[in-house]
Amino acid sequence: MLAAMIDTKNPREVAREALRQLALRKLPPTPANYQLCYNEVAGLPNVVGFPETQLRHIAAALPAATAERQEHLQRLREAIGRRSWQGVEEALVALGTNGGGHAAAVETSAAPAQESRPEIPESHSTLLARVTRLVENLLPALGNDDQWLTGQALRLLECLKNPAADSGELLQLLASFNQRVSLAAEEQCEIKQSLLKLLQLIIENIGELSLDQECVQGQIDSLARAVLPPLTLRRLDDVERRLQDVLARQHQARERSLEAQEAMRQMLASFIDHLASINQSNTDFQNDLEQSAREIEQVRTIEDLTPLLRRVIDATRGMAEHTASVREELIDLQDRAHATESELIRLHEELRSASASARHDPLTDVLNRRGLDEALAREIASVRRKDSPLCLSVLDVDNFKQINDRLGHSTGDAALIHLVKTVREHMRPIDTLARYGGEEFVILMPDTLLGEGIETMKRLQRELTRNFFLADNERLLITFSAGVAQLSPDESGDDTIRRADQAMYLAKRSGKNRVMGV
Repeated sequence: MLAAMIDTKNPREVAREALRQLALRKLPPTPANYQLCYNEVAGLPNVVGFPETQLRHIAAALPAATAERQEHLQRLREAIGRRSWQGVEEALVALGTNGGGHAAAVETSAAPAQESRPEIPESHSTLLARVTRLVENLLPALGNDDQWLTGQALRLLECLKNPAADSGELLQLLASFNQRVSLAAEEQCEIKQSLLKLLQLIIENIGELSLDQECVQGQIDSLARAVLPPLTLRRLDDVERRLQDVLARQHQARERSLEAQEAMRQMLASFIDHLASINQSNTDFQNDLEQSAREIEQVRTIEDLTPLLRRVIDATRGMAEHTASVREELIDLQDRAHATESELIRLHEELRSASASARHDPLTDVLNRRGLDEALAREIASVRRKDSPLCLSVLDVDNFKQINDRLGHSTGDAALIHLVKTVREHMRPIDTLARYGGEEFVILMPDTLLGEGIETMKRLQRELTRNFFLADNERLLITFSAGVAQLSPDESGDDTIRRADQAMYLAKRSGKNRVMGV
């Protein structure tokens, strides 16, 4: 009827009438309501627009742990670009099938929504369930600081779970929420960078204010490297463990240092007492001599002189014995002072050595065997909890003994440092590097399947080949052989390392500079 009253071929007339209808019906001026009125005036079917932006955000948030999932995600992005609901449905179904237990959980949670919305296609319902799950997972990360954003999230969840919710309103809420989340994420990133700069400034100031710069410099350097971006929970855990080690050893060294200082104080007090005793003894002896001298002046016979001489001799003998005793005690005090001084020097050396944590290799600054055991235990607990894969690799530097024999152990040490530096530059932040012993290293690779782990080690080999090691202007090619193993269900970390170690020896026998998986 409205179409008959106006010229439906004139977009201006249609738009003007659509705005008038919004005002007459007292509808909120939302894009969905305007589209509804416009389609009615123009005599067009009211088809909800394709939510391309929101779907692209969802596709970006979905994990791509395997090559197969990456392929399905690429198909999803292409379907979104073509605005094809059928393509989106096929890609999401493929992702759900490939996702294992997680996908099954999502489909189970989506079942009630499908029953309450029989008119909505299954793919749409699954998509809404995934969006709902995504928003619910975002809530803890948003915190409670931004009450408006939290309120928006709750409104969006309520609309997502409401079978009768208007699609236009849902899209508007989703777009608004997405915009605020993007701003919140940028703000959190800026806050994180500011906190990191503040932490680095504090660490630098601690180093500048320290009275014993040498004792804490190693700790300061280690902490400064640890807080460099990108910062991960694993690196924060590493920093915490380093600090715990250093603080414990510092506390022990401080207690023993205080005990040594107290012993020195007591020895100094005893020394002062001995000096006072010597002074008093000298005074008494001097008084005796003066008294004897006055009595000698009054002596008239040899018989009267004899007792005076005996008293002077006894006083002199007593003075000599007291002096000898005091001298022995002072020598003992001196020996104890030297021993205490040596103890204090040893404690300072121990405090300096505390800069290098007990969990880290002092040469390469990567985890040592103890640190590897702790890191491996944490990773195994995590993969058991999340049911995710874990790969580890044992790598051994090729011909390392020849480098040591020909160029010296200092060059060998420099070669190991070069290897660690190159590997670290091309590792993921979630990976862990440890020195297993000598020229052997272990790399832990969470969320990594066996094939991906093998490719990662081959890539590291290529990067190491591109970066020549210079030893006295001589270019040396450092290579390694590696074995890769994936943690099996109910397998211990030691057993996995043993399998990877065996694969590494197979790679060595196959010609070196190779990677083999088991």
